[in-house]
Amino acid sequence: MTIDFKGRVAIVTGAGGGLGRAHALGLAARGARVLVNDLGGARDGSGGSATAAEAVVSEIRAAGGEALANSASVTDFAAVQAMVQQAVDAWGRVDILVNNAGILRDKSFAKMEVADFAQVVDVHLMGAVHCCKAVWALMNAQKYGRILMTTSSSGLYGNFGQSNYSAAKMALVGLMQTLAIEGAKNDIRVNCLAPTAATRMTEGLMPQAVLDALQPEAVVPAMLVLVAQDAPNRTILCAGAGTFEAAHITMTRGAWIGGDAQAPERLHERLAQVLDRTGDSVPKDASAQGTNEVGLALKNAVRGA
Repeated sequence: MTIDFKGRVAIVTGAGGGLGRAHALGLAARGARVLVNDLGGARDGSGGSATAAEAVVSEIRAAGGEALANSASVTDFAAVQAMVQQAVDAWGRVDILVNNAGILRDKSFAKMEVADFAQVVDVHLMGAVHCCKAVWALMNAQKYGRILMTTSSSGLYGNFGQSNYSAAKMALVGLMQTLAIEGAKNDIRVNCLAPTAATRMTEGLMPQAVLDALQPEAVVPAMLVLVAQDAPNRTILCAGAGTFEAAHITMTRGAWIGGDAQAPERLHERLAQVLDRTGDSVPKDASAQGTNEVGLALKNAVRGA
């Protein structure tokens, strides 16, 4: 089977360079018409220019593809709405949204200014919210949509000096989980990609030899699979250097402890049992936790009767 995007329209944010550029080129190479969005700012989000987006559009057109440039900031909802309208005016629809735009303002939490925390969350999380909201009604009406969130191992597992980035990236997983549930009835599938790639965002964070092995193009196959017509739903794929993994938010089987005055001591004594991952599961939605808890409590009540 060949993954093909002929007739599809895609928006890729933060696509003026690095991973976003690779995503835009990858989609265009397989037939998608691509709106290339990039603010053109510095790594910390300062400044702005349409030059970066226009350069990628030129690459796509030189290869025979169709593309448009857009320099809206994803933090500006009105500008994002206009961006989506730009794609609709040109091509009549939006099938794919790749939320890739992001900035870094790394510091240890003790040294980080609250403003730097808020700005990173605003770009990564609220930027994705703005883009998703701007395409949501359209995708529901056409009964088709593929949305990709860019999460990170820093969000999934933590990373020193990136509390702001980690918080935003894990929040995108939660956004993905709920939008995937809400969009399923109209074939809107929402997934997450956790890339490891050498881009402007990772300069100075890894040895050069490692960066050389982590070309952005090696991540693109995961993106293409996660936005394809037969894409999965609520999936977190990790990708880098040609290697692909899956990450899951799981829940252990747990143990009934009770809620009386001695419950804290019993929980402390049996914490290893509660943490035991044998037989853990990937919940289908938030109700799974309460269902498991009430089920164990009722079983205990029956045994005690």
